[in-house]
Amino acid sequence: MSLAVDEARRAAGRGEVPVGAVLCRGDSIIAHGGNAQIELSDPSAHAEIRVLREAGVREGNYRLTGTTLFVSLEPCTMCCGALVHARIENLVFAAREPKAGAVVSTGALLDNPALNHRVQWREGLLQEESSQLLQEFFRNRRSAHGDAI
Repeated sequence: MSLAVDEARRAAGRGEVPVGAVLCRGDSIIAHGGNAQIELSDPSAHAEIRVLREAGVREGNYRLTGTTLFVSLEPCTMCCGALVHARIENLVFAAREPKAGAVVSTGALLDNPALNHRVQWREGLLQEESSQLLQEFFRNRRSAHGDAI
């Protein structure tokens, strides 16, 4: 998870919302990255999606079975769907996202019994560090833009 938080810091340094993700299988890191929606002009360039894309290319398969995804922020609806389609085994996220998080905050998408794959999940690992990074990012952004954000 500390690498995911480091990726979030790098994203913030590029002016992106500080979210980072790391995909592992056992002790091996398959892919890691951060948000890049602004940089790539791509609304789907969330850290999770970017990592899944990179891992799929590296593995030569869009199914990423037996993997664990570490994310510094609770995934949104889009990202939860991608986790299911990629057959991610485990998700570990640091902080909840009360406005768009779809694991527990605004929905329980990964716990839907109708899904053809269930992603096991847990939360809270490095929660304080990730929350603090996000709060600082938005505080700085609001002060630079006069509370317009």
